[in-house]
Amino acid sequence: MKSVLSVQSHVCYGYVGNRAAVFPLQRLGFEVIAVNTVQFSNHTGYGDWGGESMSSEHIASILAGLERRGVFQTLDAVLSGYLGEATLAQQVAQTVRKIKSQSALLYCCDPVMGDQQGMFVKPEVAQMLQKDCLPLADILTPNLFELTYLSGKRIQTLSELLEACRILHSLGPKTILVTSTEVRETPPGKIQMVLSQENQRWLIETPKFELHPAPNGSGDFTAAVFLAHVLKSADFKTALELTAASVFAVFEENFRSGEREFQIIQVQDRWMQPLIQFEAISL
Repeated sequence: MKSVLSVQSHVCYGYVGNRAAVFPLQRLGFEVIAVNTVQFSNHTGYGDWGGESMSSEHIASILAGLERRGVFQTLDAVLSGYLGEATLAQQVAQTVRKIKSQSALLYCCDPVMGDQQGMFVKPEVAQMLQKDCLPLADILTPNLFELTYLSGKRIQTLSELLEACRILHSLGPKTILVTSTEVRETPPGKIQMVLSQENQRWLIETPKFELHPAPNGSGDFTAAVFLAHVLKSADFKTALELTAASVFAVFEENFRSGEREFQIIQVQDRWMQPLIQFEAISL
C-alpha cells in the first residue's frame, strides 16, 4: 500500500485541511500519516474559533519521531497545505529535501495562502512557500489568487494564466493544477481547472453552483484526490477528469442540501465512482 505524509491544518468540526484530505486519500487506498499544523474547533471562515497553531518545535518533534520510526523511507508522496508559520514551510521543505535525497518521492504542494477575498496567511508564510517549497514541488495546486501571487503576473485571460504557469515551471514544478479558475473566456455558469505541464496543457470545465457562502475545503480535497489518482496511474489527463468529477459530485450535494460544510462523507460513493464524467480538452 502506498503512503502519503500530509502536513496541514486540522479542525474538529467540518472539512478543511487534513479533515478534507486524509479521508479521501484513505478511501482511495492510501496509508496516510497526518501531521496537523493547527488544531481549531472549526475553520476560520466562521469568524470565531477555538484552538491554537502548533509551534515549529512541536512539528519538528513529530517529524523527528516519524523519521526515527523509519516512516520517511516508506513514503511515496508528501502533501502540504496550510502551514500557518514561515518556519513550518522551512521544515516541510527540509523534510522533502531529505527524503528526496534518499529515495523517490512525489511532493504535492498546495500553496494555501488566500483566495479571491485576499491573503489569509502572514506575508512571511507566503514568501517562504514561494522560496522554499515551490522549487521542490513536483505538483503545485494553486487557485487563481495563489497563481497570481506566485508568478507575479496579472491574470485575466487564459493566455495570461498559461504564461503564469510557464513562469512557475521555470522555477521547479513539473505539473501545475490551477483550481477554481474563472477567466475572461470562461463560459457563464461554468467553473474550470487547468492542468499545465511543460509539454502539454489541459482544460476541464464543470457547471458552477452558486453557493453563499461557498464551502471551505474544496481546494484541500481537490489536491488530495488529484494526488491520489496521479499516484495510482501517472495518467495526468485521467487524474484531472476524475478529480473534476469528484469535486462536482460534492458541490452538487452541497447545493442540494444547503449545507455549508463540504459534504465529502455524505457522497463518498459518488466521488469515488462519479456518475457524471467530464472530458478535458487539450490546449
